[in-house]
Amino acid sequence: MGPRETGGRSRPGRRAVLGAGGLAALAAGAAVLTTADARTPGDDREAAAGGAVAFHGPHQAGILTRRQSHAHLAALDLAAPAGAPGAGAGSGDGRAGAAALLRTWSAAAARMTRGEPPVDGGADTGVALGAGPAALTVTFGLGPGFFDRAGLTAARPEALAPLPAFPDDELDPARGGGDLFVQVAADDPFVAVHALRTLQRLARGAASTRWVMSGFTRSAGGTHRNLMGQLDGTANPAPATDPAQRARILVTGSGSGSGSGVPGWLEGGSYVVVRRIRMLLDHWEGLPAHHREQAVGRRVADGAPLTGGAERTPADLDAARPDGVPVIAANAHIRLAAPRSNAGATMLRRGWSYYDGLRPDGTPDAGLLFVAWQADPRTGFIPVQHRLARGDALARYVVHEASALFVVPRGAAEGEYVGQALLEA
Repeated sequence: MGPRETGGRSRPGRRAVLGAGGLAALAAGAAVLTTADARTPGDDREAAAGGAVAFHGPHQAGILTRRQSHAHLAALDLAAPAGAPGAGAGSGDGRAGAAALLRTWSAAAARMTRGEPPVDGGADTGVALGAGPAALTVTFGLGPGFFDRAGLTAARPEALAPLPAFPDDELDPARGGGDLFVQVAADDPFVAVHALRTLQRLARGAASTRWVMSGFTRSAGGTHRNLMGQLDGTANPAPATDPAQRARILVTGSGSGSGSGVPGWLEGGSYVVVRRIRMLLDHWEGLPAHHREQAVGRRVADGAPLTGGAERTPADLDAARPDGVPVIAANAHIRLAAPRSNAGATMLRRGWSYYDGLRPDGTPDAGLLFVAWQADPRTGFIPVQHRLARGDALARYVVHEASALFVVPRGAAEGEYVGQALLEA
């Protein structure tokens, strides 16, 4: 297979990448593609398939919760405050407008996660009637611009700084960023769509949709693979059962990576990185199985590391063949993404696959909606992605097309709304 032109750049032929003794290093970047968790134990609000997941709690649902089968990720931009240049008739009033929107959204989300109509006594479209809660979760985040729009620039966390540029990123600005982030996930596609459409409708005049990305995975209890055929969730942390790992996912005064002084509105919150990663499936699917396994470092059939055992057997990164060549190649994905290779950097990945038909060139518009949760992106996603950018073997088979970072406030107690402690301080 010769060089391939993709996205205006040439990708090296297979033999230039998969050489003797493993895989030659690549100067390209890729995010963690094989660890979007579907089986990590959930939090104390976990529900059986089709059940209800409580909206209220110390942290927002949808972070530690079991990954549902359908998801919609969306970003919205707040309307300019009344009187500001470009403000429309329906514009909000800075902080008051943002508070009103989040109050309305939180109330509607709490009702929908119980399987109830979004507005008490209000008209509803009926799209989700009879479907029940379907394990619906609704999670809200705040982008950098939110703090400026709401007159809270001084309260913007340092960790919410723009992500650095990574080699080979081909980002579409129209599908990145945003003042507000919404993650809607459910086990029923009608429930998920209904929740998203409800939030968009309730935001009219206060915020406009910037982008939406929709994804899917198998329902609970099945074997979860991404569109490259790799098992997902093998190496994810288990923050629901391991307090040390939990402190790397949820922000605390001691575990956030930024020292003490965490504001109350963020204590128990998190940061989420969202990346749209298109997979070059026509190229990937043409590779022999053993080449795909070498690129990842795991067997396709059962997800076990190439060093042996079963799917959950820890990979032996020190194992070598008799000739001294590492069993798991120097640029295999699981080696470069491992915490051991990144000073212990840890993220909780809850990604979904997407398939949006064909691109103008006839290739699949398909891949992974990478969603990574961490207490601080400076000690989570960023160092791992820099490491991958120095030679991940999967890099030549993916294109990073969208990117966003949001801070996710702590959960709301009964009678509160998400972000209340920030907006009413």
